[in-house]
Amino acid sequence: MSDVDVVVIGAGIVGLAAARALAGERARVLVVERRRVGGEASSAAAGILAPQAEAEAETPLLPLTLASRDHHARFGPALEAETGVGLDYSARGVLAVALDEPRERELLARAEWQRARGLAVEVLGPDEVREAEPNVNPAVRCALFFEGDHCVDNVRLVKALAASAVARGASILSGRPVTELLVEAGRVAGVRAGNETFRAPVVLSAMGAWSGLLAGDPLPPPVEPVRGQIVAFDVSPPLFRHVVFSGHGYLVPRADGRLLAGSTTERAGFDKSVTAGGLRAVIGTALEIAPALGDVRIADSWAGLRPGTPDGLPVIGPGALPGLFHASGLYRNGILVGPLVGEIAVDLIQGRPPRVDVSAFSLDRFR
Repeated sequence: MSDVDVVVIGAGIVGLAAARALAGERARVLVVERRRVGGEASSAAAGILAPQAEAEAETPLLPLTLASRDHHARFGPALEAETGVGLDYSARGVLAVALDEPRERELLARAEWQRARGLAVEVLGPDEVREAEPNVNPAVRCALFFEGDHCVDNVRLVKALAASAVARGASILSGRPVTELLVEAGRVAGVRAGNETFRAPVVLSAMGAWSGLLAGDPLPPPVEPVRGQIVAFDVSPPLFRHVVFSGHGYLVPRADGRLLAGSTTERAGFDKSVTAGGLRAVIGTALEIAPALGDVRIADSWAGLRPGTPDGLPVIGPGALPGLFHASGLYRNGILVGPLVGEIAVDLIQGRPPRVDVSAFSLDRFR
């Protein structure tokens, strides 16, 4: 393991997807993870695959998120068949609801621009919304239904990606924080993790919120942690069938009977504490969407650190040293775009044109 073709730093969804693809091309690949596999944002998220429900009209992210949604629909069944791990992929669609007049105007404008781009979106009246989700707030004014937006169990996705990568020949070392890049003659030669050295001519940094802290990188990406807190309700029988967005948060039904509610957006450094204020905000939004949750037991709560950038766009592509590549800064879209971004990173490493244009996400924009 001390001499490989590629070292991937980070065993989240992006790093695992890249390792899986590299190993599938018979590359010798080593994934080095600071804690446990998928132990950070990849497991803390809610698994929403909703580019239409969340994207803005004028953003270079839209083509990538739409392509990533299509990729999940093909990639997920193949991964399940390969590993035997069920992903609990739900294709029921996503509802974005309006509980007041400003939100109603916002949703109608979203429907207009998306239809102008040929995207499928359906406007539902109050009665239609209540028919689709009887437990939604009776004050609902309208909703948009995005049939193509879906969700997945991101914890199971991590497990399946890791199993596939290892089965294809990748090695994964957990509990090994990478302390610095190994640089020789002006180019990457591997990484150091404490007293261990792992040599490779290519290093892919998929370090999530920690991406800006890699010693030896002369131009680290300006990635910062953005805390998100989530609450899980124990609901039986299920109260909701669809992922439901309001203007302030979301509810995500899981196959195991839980209903996830999220999420906060907090600049709190690398602190993953669950706070009273965060719980109040998340639970308040959940009750606004579904007042019936007031009588439901809270099963769990947690926080994760999203990797944010100053412009809200990811960093995908070559770094400042020959042999160094970045795939980070995915912010709120990590589960959605992570599998495809990992494969795009492999395209770039192997010198192939990427399957999606990622020029807008170059590190050079921060020079």
